[in-house]
Amino acid sequence: MASPEVAEALAITGVEWLFLDAEHSPVMHPAAVQSIVQAVAGRSYTLVRVPKNDETWIKSALDAGADGVIVPHIKNAEDVECAVGWAKYPPLGKRSVGITRAHSYGADFAGYLERANAATALVLQIEDIEAVEALPEILSIPGADALFIGPYDLSGSMGRLGEVQDPDVQEAIETVVAASNRHGIPIGAFAATAAGAKAEVKRGIGFIAVGTDLGHLTGAVANSLATLSEGS
Repeated sequence: MASPEVAEALAITGVEWLFLDAEHSPVMHPAAVQSIVQAVAGRSYTLVRVPKNDETWIKSALDAGADGVIVPHIKNAEDVECAVGWAKYPPLGKRSVGITRAHSYGADFAGYLERANAATALVLQIEDIEAVEALPEILSIPGADALFIGPYDLSGSMGRLGEVQDPDVQEAIETVVAASNRHGIPIGAFAATAAGAKAEVKRGIGFIAVGTDLGHLTGAVANSLATLSEGS
């Protein structure tokens, strides 16, 4: 949901970071992203999954003060070069410079420019079998800070849409995890439940988005209704 209040309430619980999904949410527009980033500032880190590998979206999310971006459907070295170029300032990239919230509206302009490349995360989402096959060249490009696995689209790219537990899909995921560990680059994933998150940690996943805001909401209400119905 594009709700600063919901994000703030989640941040109050103590979650370390929030996944702002601008790729699949029709209401997560740039202004909503900035409102959420403002609402949770100092409580939780924010990573914005942008709709596509696009300069305008990457620039907008980072200028709003997000702690990083997750770029979907990275398939090859060229895609990485584009993402690095738009997410990192020179000399590493070619991110455009403006006076925005990230720069404290100009009050911390020089300081932000100096630390931004190290302080903001560029996360590459690996969710196509082409990317798994191109991992050596993808990981050879400097500037990316982490990988993130997209199991459902990965399964679809392998002709097994939704079958994320299929042995071949799981083997592809393990390939990504092993490559990230060899290169010393963090890797993240989504887990629907806390139990699923624990399983991901055991196999080497370093940072995890656990469930969704609406999923947690409907789950809590369903549990309350079930409790109220007991013995009635």
